[in-house]
Formats: sequence, structure tokens, C-alpha cells
Amino acid sequence: MSVIENSKLTVVGAGSVGASVAYAALIRGSARHVALYDIAAEKVEAEVLDLAHGTQFTGSSDITGGADVSVAEGSHVVVITAGAKQNPGQTRTELAATNAAIIRDMMPKLLEVAPNAIYVIVTNPCDVLTVLAQEATGLPSRRIFASGTVLDTSRLRWKLAQRAGVATSSVHAWIVGEHGDTEFPLWSTATIGSVPITEFELPDGTRFDREQLDAIAVDVRDAAYKVIKGKGATNYAIGLSSARIVEAILRDEHAILPVSTVLDDFHGISGMALSVPSIVSARGAVPLAATPFSADELTLLRRSADALTTVAGSLRGLSPEAPPR
Repeated sequence: MSVIENSKLTVVGAGSVGASVAYAALIRGSARHVALYDIAAEKVEAEVLDLAHGTQFTGSSDITGGADVSVAEGSHVVVITAGAKQNPGQTRTELAATNAAIIRDMMPKLLEVAPNAIYVIVTNPCDVLTVLAQEATGLPSRRIFASGTVLDTSRLRWKLAQRAGVATSSVHAWIVGEHGDTEFPLWSTATIGSVPITEFELPDGTRFDREQLDAIAVDVRDAAYKVIKGKGATNYAIGLSSARIVEAILRDEHAILPVSTVLDDFHGISGMALSVPSIVSARGAVPLAATPFSADELTLLRRSADALTTVAGSLRGLSPEAPPR
């Protein structure tokens, strides 16, 4: 496969996250055609108009959309952001039941009009919803995956870069596991440039110690709660990180990103979607099986898997006919 000509991206959900994904994709030129789909007709039409009015300034990409699922027809990538939003004080997993019903209702309709698309789930809790969506559709796991910890990893690298006085792009560190409260950094392989994280000399002459690194990890884990408390939603950074994933697919980049696929014997874990470094291309996402973990990190990864498996199990009993909104 190679770069997809005349590429089409459909964003499902015209709320703050979906509109931000469409906006980021237009500005970055992520896809030739961008479509926005939402069942709220007046809202989606207004967002499409607002975006279309700026297309003089966004290069060759165009924007369409509406309240009929046919707007997704022929999509190469579908990014799903539809669902109830996370409220202040609410965890991602507490959203699970409502959003599971929405995803189950929507996936068959989307597959009818975009049977060959790669599906990227941003709606939270994205890991659990990816498992349920993959089970409901029977799609191979490489073709339906979550945005996972791509954003969390960006938050981590930004924090480390600030402290180290280097460019964010020179920090090589990953957040893995759940996109949520059990996520954690892979400190054992983290480097700044070519220097292991704990050996890098900081501007003040000191080095990162475990306490500092742990504090940064907590900041990253809780960053969304802080943003939601202050402004009601996280939208710009998830919009940008989703657009980045879309580009890796449509340009067949074989980029390594920490997206969340349903794992199959990854360090002994199967059947749950967790974020691990994965090769993202026009074929979808494939986890890097050789990713090294320390013994402690493997324990944390299994803890993440167990926590999400419990949530997924509780949702499998829900009726697919549950009200979609």
C-alpha cells in the first residue's frame, strides 16, 4: 500500500472533540476530504458551515457533513468521537455504559457505508469500547483501534521536555496501558536524545530521580481532569493527536504510535485493548511485540488489563438495543 489518493476522513460526532478533530485535520491537510457526521442535524450543519467558511486558508482539503450516515460513504478512515462527554469528577470508565450503547448502535450503520475503512475510536473509555466494537463488527484488530495513549504520551514528553530544556520531539518516552487511571510510563526505556532518562543532566545540574518521575507520571495521568474542571472538556490536543493518527494511516507512514488495539498474546495478554507502541500504516495498527518491559512494568500492564477486563465484562450483559442517546 502507499499514500491514499483522494483520501477521505469521516469524523463521527460534532461535539467539542469531533469538531476539533475536523479542524485539526483541515489545518494540517490530514485528508483530501473531511466529513463530519452527527445525528444532531442543526449542530453538525453549523459546525460544517463554520469550518467551510475558513477553507480559503486551509489548503486543498474540503469539508462536508450532515445528519445522515451516508456522509461517511467511501471513507478510508473513520474517527469516532460520538458519545456522552466526561463530566468534572467523572472517570472515563463511569462513562462506559452510555457510550457502549451508542457505539453498538452506530457501528453496523457505519460499516454499511464504509466497509473498507479503518476505524479509530476516541470516545471514552476508548479501550473498553474498542473491545466491544471489535467483537460487534468482527473486524480484524488492526482495523479497529483506539487513539489510546497517543495524547498521554504527548503530555508526558511535553512535561519532560520542559524540565530538561529540550525540544519535545527529542524526548523518547511512552505512556502505555489504559487511557485512564491505570496508565503508566515506560521509564525503563525512556531517553532524552540518546541518554537514558535518569542519566540526563538537567539545566540546573541535577538529574531526574524516581520521585520527580513519579510526580510527572501522576500529572500526566490527571491532566485531563484538570482541563475538564477548568473548561469543561479536553478538545484541542486530542484533535491534534487524532489528526496525527489519521495521517499515519492515510500516508502509509509505518509510524510508531501508542494506539490501543485488542491484544493477542502481547507479553501474555490477550482479548483486551491496551496502548502499546504500534506500527500504524494504511493496513491499520500492529503492536510491536518486541517492546521491552521491566518486571514492574509488566505487572502494571497486567493490572491495567485486569481493570479494563472487569469493566468490559460488566458491559457485555447490556442489551445492544439500549437507547443510543
